[in-house]
Amino acid sequence: MIIDSHTHLFFQAVADNRTPFFDGEPEFTLLYDSPKSKITTVPQLIETMDQHEVDVSIVFGFPWRNPEYTKRNNDAIIEAVTAHPKRLRGLACFDLSWEGAAQEAERCIDAGLSGVGELAFYLSGIDDQAIRFLEPVMDVLRRKGNLPCMIHTNEPVGHYYPGKTSVTLGQIDNLARTFPDNKIILAHWGGGIFFYHIMKKEMKERLKNIWYDTAASVFLYDPEIYDMALKAGVLEKVLFGTDYPLLTPDRYYRDIDQSQLTLDQKRMVLGENTRALYPDL
Repeated sequence: MIIDSHTHLFFQAVADNRTPFFDGEPEFTLLYDSPKSKITTVPQLIETMDQHEVDVSIVFGFPWRNPEYTKRNNDAIIEAVTAHPKRLRGLACFDLSWEGAAQEAERCIDAGLSGVGELAFYLSGIDDQAIRFLEPVMDVLRRKGNLPCMIHTNEPVGHYYPGKTSVTLGQIDNLARTFPDNKIILAHWGGGIFFYHIMKKEMKERLKNIWYDTAASVFLYDPEIYDMALKAGVLEKVLFGTDYPLLTPDRYYRDIDQSQLTLDQKRMVLGENTRALYPDL
């Protein structure tokens, strides 16, 4: 089974014309002002899944500042999951500074979504304020069956690109220490913090509840990243994610095939690890 754990969908009005939604939404503008930034629809996603033999995709929206946009996007995710129960699972997404964030998480989970994400702090790092905003949402996830929370992270060094935040490895470490009982998925290989699983003290235990997805890996790392995850002892925590429509699955298949992973290890990354993490898969 192939499961794409990281795909984006917007509500139809945004797909039709994104321009009106730039007003008052600096994060959305940052990522989608360029016409090269793709916005997709459910039929296009399903068609891409069929083309690349993806069995299930996990879909989510955007952390809008405007609560109306947030609810419209989450409703679109709920509708997509309801319409395609064998092909799609959904996560609730929102701006954590919104006072209704925890209630929205609960509403969406009660409506059939499978967790929360991709939560992001595009204009800041995961600072102390971000941790405070996360607390009530993480509480909801624990109460609802310890459902996963996906958080945007990125490598703290290297070239700049839209959406690269000022997050530090220390902040990611603090996130793991603050919420040891939550299942946390760090997008984009967790900014590289998985390398620290090879430390002799502390980090193996501290990162025990952390998973890492491969979203945007093609743009960020050589294919050897998969071999390094194996050597670091975290391959069972690596989740195949494409960041679709940024990239299509075949781009990742090529990198995975260039790694030294065995067929069984490839199957773990491509689907088995994600299936084990989500109770409804």
